[in-house]
Amino acid sequence: MTNHDNFKGTEAERDLRHHFHAYTDAMRHQEVGPLIIDKGEGIHVFDSEGNRYIEGLAGLWSVAVGFNEQRLINAATEQMKKLPYYHNFAHRSHGPAIDLAEKLVALAPVPMSKVFFTNSGSEANDSVLKMVWYRANAMGQPQRKKVIARQRGYHGVTIAAASLTGLPNNHRSFDLPLPGILHTTCPHYWREGRPGESEEDFATRCAEDLDALIRKEGPDTIAAFIAEPVMGAGGVIVPPKTYWAKIQAVLAKYPDIVLIADEVICGFGRTGEMFGSATFGIKPDVMVLSKQLTSSYMPFSAIVMNDRFYGPIAEESHRIGTFGHGFTGGAHPVGAAVALENIAIIEERGLVENARRVGERLRGKLATLADHPKVGEVRGVGLIAAIELVDDKAAKTVRKTGELGSAAFAAMLRNGLIVRNIGDSIGLCPPMILTEAQADEMFDIIARSLDTL
Repeated sequence: MTNHDNFKGTEAERDLRHHFHAYTDAMRHQEVGPLIIDKGEGIHVFDSEGNRYIEGLAGLWSVAVGFNEQRLINAATEQMKKLPYYHNFAHRSHGPAIDLAEKLVALAPVPMSKVFFTNSGSEANDSVLKMVWYRANAMGQPQRKKVIARQRGYHGVTIAAASLTGLPNNHRSFDLPLPGILHTTCPHYWREGRPGESEEDFATRCAEDLDALIRKEGPDTIAAFIAEPVMGAGGVIVPPKTYWAKIQAVLAKYPDIVLIADEVICGFGRTGEMFGSATFGIKPDVMVLSKQLTSSYMPFSAIVMNDRFYGPIAEESHRIGTFGHGFTGGAHPVGAAVALENIAIIEERGLVENARRVGERLRGKLATLADHPKVGEVRGVGLIAAIELVDDKAAKTVRKTGELGSAAFAAMLRNGLIVRNIGDSIGLCPPMILTEAQADEMFDIIARSLDTL
């Protein structure tokens, strides 16, 4: 089917023959082959040819403490020696899960009660949707099953999580989204704001759109609203001023609708506070955590919930005799041990403050690109940012969707920086150990690369 002669006898050829890649054009991959990453040190990764790159997306928005943190290696090794695996089914538990659950409840920016452990953000959001449905039945409200997410929101790729996700390519040819999953306005003022509409007026319109959708569908049919404090994979969309206050004011009118904060990307310091919910004054009933929870050294995720959410679920499990949901690897002791050590490093080394301080420096430098002929918008908060590329600044348009983003990604890769091109946005989310000097180096590569477009 494909000619592998250009890669003959190499590790790349073996990849092409046997490895089906995530988020990749499978046929195009057969032509261009893989970039094989061989090792990581601090903020850098090295490919199989020995080339060094700044990992400007922290892997997948996730490696907070860098790529070779010995304390995490030691935590995993010691836990492997003591208890390499156990589960939490049928009243079983173990020390790392207990310690981590206690720690996450203590860290939460609003009062929380219980933690349910899963293995990825997708699994966590899939589980949350099941819990939302289970809870509605427990409360004698079987009609209350609809969940509202947002256009361009990202919540994962399992069937339920991908349905919550508001990106077309996560739905196309998968027969998604599932019925009962609704999407409201994306809070991207630069892109979605109307001529003459102020940022606050746009935030008001977003809240009014949510309210109108709830009333149209029937408030008694809506179970939950789920959203990221800052949208990540949808393009690093920072909400406009007053957005979250207005959204929560709408939800307050309908007290039976729970608020779910997807903190998978925002959590553990990325926005300059421990959680994005703290940055934006969000008071969720449920928080979904993953990625920087273990710096992705181990697949691990957690659902943190308050008593209002947990109580009916617990009562229903008693009525049935069990809560019929869980994962073999859920609450994995090695993952929990790594998470605890990762959080300790973030706290001890002041990485939340570092993300705030170094992020401010990086974003300040990026702001100087506003006059670049190919830059439409620079946005960000904490140590996460994006550059929106355009061909026509006044019209905010590109000639061909994705073309500029792909070209910028390739140019930055050639210059030693790995980023994420999201359509024609360049996403930036480096490890939270980034220094000011390294931020300057990142910016220099970005500026130099954009000048080649």
